[in-house]
Amino acid sequence: MERLQHHWYRLSPLHVILYPVSLIFRVLVSLRRFLYRSGVFIAPKFHVPVIIVGNISVGGTGKTPLTLWLAQQLIEEGWHPGIISRGYRKSKSDGSLPLCVTAEDLPDEVGDEPLLMAQRNLCPVWIGRDRPAVASALLLAHPECDIILSDDGLQHYRLHRDAEIAVIDGARRFGNGLLLPAGPLREPVSRLHDVDAIVVNGGDAQENEFGMSLHGTRFHNLLNPEIIVTANELSGQRLQAIAGIGHPQRFFDHLQELGLHCSVRAFADHHDFTASDLAFDDADAILMTEKDAVKCAAFATEKHWVLRVDAQVSPALAQLIIKKVTR
Repeated sequence: MERLQHHWYRLSPLHVILYPVSLIFRVLVSLRRFLYRSGVFIAPKFHVPVIIVGNISVGGTGKTPLTLWLAQQLIEEGWHPGIISRGYRKSKSDGSLPLCVTAEDLPDEVGDEPLLMAQRNLCPVWIGRDRPAVASALLLAHPECDIILSDDGLQHYRLHRDAEIAVIDGARRFGNGLLLPAGPLREPVSRLHDVDAIVVNGGDAQENEFGMSLHGTRFHNLLNPEIIVTANELSGQRLQAIAGIGHPQRFFDHLQELGLHCSVRAFADHHDFTASDLAFDDADAILMTEKDAVKCAAFATEKHWVLRVDAQVSPALAQLIIKKVTR
């Protein structure tokens, strides 16, 4: 997958080779969606609204920060949200059974992003491959929840939805514009005509799109989280930055914007970190994302620092979605 991504965002002869397979994939994707929209396949409705926060491309676009932002907005408006997610990998179960995520879980049991969301302690977080079953289990365990947020799942049509938000990477957009495997798209760009809101993470938002940026200026020590420093306090040290996220360069650019000059190393998205991955003996401090930190806590030292970031989006997005689901 990592080798393919190298070709998706630049001109490559591989596009021509894989294009016929991409056309077949497009037909299958369109047929599946048609069967759900026409009622041949049924997506059962819930007694509470369901909001999908997803994307049409492979790789990280910022869905999880946006999901947390929206959960916070809903809470401030008097709602009681619950979050569901597939969970990237699990060893507690085979993934077919719904599972509640707690802040004490291990990342290889529940996935890095669900664990990150659970550690924010905003609302219940449940995972599982069968999204409708996960939503049902969450609502049964938490009857106070009156709205469901699905982190990812735009293409999971078995999950009925009352509103859809598509998140786009503002820097990379749609790559070469082709569907898998010739390009990064899970669905054609025309799919965006049917969503309720388009959010652009970084870059310039176009007409009828909401701009989103990730902000964070303080670093928490991974070994002793109560110790917090600012970028200014790290400036002048020998810094090493690591990132195993969908678009590592976004994190590295953020550090540069904070005035920090770092050596950088990118890993594949959802990389399973080991202590040797963080063995930078010549570094005074090693900087990482929250998502990576949940997988590095077991071998943390005083040299490891975590940058917490929060999404900033116009409150008009939350009002638009609330209006849609309460119509």
